[in-house]
Amino acid sequence: MMTPLPRLLLCAVLVFSGACASTPDRAAVAGASEYTVAEDIQVRRLAPGVWLHTTLSGEDFGRYPANGLVIEDGEGTVLVDMGWNARQGEQLVAWARDTLRRPVRAAVVTHFHLDRTGGVPALLAGGIPVYALAETVKLAAETGKPVPSHTVSQEGTVGPVEVFFPGAGHAGDNVVVWHRESGVLFGGCFVKDGEAKDLGNLSHADVAAWPASLDRTRQRFPEARVVVPGHGAPGGLELLTHTQSLLR
Repeated sequence: MMTPLPRLLLCAVLVFSGACASTPDRAAVAGASEYTVAEDIQVRRLAPGVWLHTTLSGEDFGRYPANGLVIEDGEGTVLVDMGWNARQGEQLVAWARDTLRRPVRAAVVTHFHLDRTGGVPALLAGGIPVYALAETVKLAAETGKPVPSHTVSQEGTVGPVEVFFPGAGHAGDNVVVWHRESGVLFGGCFVKDGEAKDLGNLSHADVAAWPASLDRTRQRFPEARVVVPGHGAPGGLELLTHTQSLLR
């Protein structure tokens, strides 16, 4: 009788037939830099261990793109903002679990608007804690937006990231998220992209306070190598300067 081949050898023999196909392993993921998760969700590598996700709104907002991050943290990940709706939040969680093979362990919301909080229900349904300022929780509840489940201080940490409230700007509760290991600073809607010609939605903005809040951000994170705005292309610290120029 023929001795059964060990599983690893069998997989090597049958690899071209796909007989041992499975979820992509981390070596395969390491070689890929961009993914289409859905027709309205793109993910691409921004820095080692840091992924930029971009989700599109529905037709009611003109399919407007919004940015967030997926940050690797050991065997898990931390999600920063989570799309416009629960379905997008669910698909981002599934992508981290099935493709990165690092499940989302926690999430951070950078302010109470829907492009930040829309995916919250999907995370809460999966038992994933979603962190935000107490003011964000309050404003989300008052305005009928999805409500984060946990609070973080104005200078707190969630896993590998620092959450910092620089002061009011785009909204009274906007925070930035700093990942020291990669030098990536997520500015969210508090920071405008380099192509922006105006400040966008000012319905909850504090234009008078915004310039000083930007100064505090620059002073706090002078070593930031990549700055990610809430919408549009990432850049460097010049995005803070550009936002200030728009305020002037």
